[in-house]
Amino acid sequence: MPDFLSNPHRGTGLPVSDVMPADDATPVTELLRVCPLHAATPLLRLPELAAQCGVGQLFVKDERGRMGLGSFKALGAAHAIARDAERVQGGDWGQKLSGRTYVAASAGNHGLSVAAGARVFGARSVIYLADTVPEAFARRLRAKGAEVVRAGDSYAESMAAAERDAAAEGWTLLSDSSWPGYTELPWRVMEGYLQMSAEIEAQISAPPTHILLQAGVGGLAAAVAAHARRLWGDGPQIVVVEPEAAPALAASLRAGRIVTAEGPVSAMGRLDCKTPSMIALAGLSRDADLFATISEQEAAQAVAVLAGFTLDTTPSGAAGLAALLAGLPGAGEEARVLAILSEGPEGD
Repeated sequence: MPDFLSNPHRGTGLPVSDVMPADDATPVTELLRVCPLHAATPLLRLPELAAQCGVGQLFVKDERGRMGLGSFKALGAAHAIARDAERVQGGDWGQKLSGRTYVAASAGNHGLSVAAGARVFGARSVIYLADTVPEAFARRLRAKGAEVVRAGDSYAESMAAAERDAAAEGWTLLSDSSWPGYTELPWRVMEGYLQMSAEIEAQISAPPTHILLQAGVGGLAAAVAAHARRLWGDGPQIVVVEPEAAPALAASLRAGRIVTAEGPVSAMGRLDCKTPSMIALAGLSRDADLFATISEQEAAQAVAVLAGFTLDTTPSGAAGLAALLAGLPGAGEEARVLAILSEGPEGD
């Protein structure tokens, strides 16, 4: 059974950042209209899985096909890079950012988004991977035109190397997290994720009663939560789901400040982030109602259940639904639950 924390800061939020998540998807939608790869992802209605979970209706936003990159993160870093290109006057769009280098650390899909966005606008990308990241992912990055640098045994060590080399070389560090003095680009990354919410608004017939949002540093969860509050007010119960091995947001809420959580390595690799994004924590401490931590076994079980519905994904992609399958308080036969299938399965 997941561990649930009722948010003591709901409505007011923690005073950890003057910068808050964006909640207006209009600028993102306008920009994506000129992108030939853009298409809305489906919102699936799953009555059989809803019955299995004991809820009235279940809607799942399926991000596995997003822009050919296999996850919602296609909307993030590439959007931030497109905003940089938009500010360059004149010239061919394919060369707007020629001579510029974007550098990022990645445990998965963020690096692909950086690589894809940089290539579209003529920039160079350098992606730092921990030694533990599978070589198959490095090959996918190289196929998108990125240079891959191996650094350290953990994401934190690869991030430190990326930050150090960006400063030394004059490269643009593009992280999906934020911290004091580093907010503009991660804010843009999070803004890109609002496109999911804009599509959900058009695809769903009535507001959900519950919204399940998996979180690593918290960017996806904070963006969708902010937009949901703008659309539907206080109606939906917003539940943020983290691995019990990396409860960065829940631990920070309990402490009343940003803290770095401790725990073993999680199979939920994209969510295995021990320190939350400052902007995301500010937004979620205001907008979310519950914070749930799930076990490795609960995430693995969710992957198996979803495979039975031909919804192949990873433990990270299934994490929001894992909390529902394991037992979500107050979600009964009248519940209309919204969840996000955030990525496709691992593989070449």
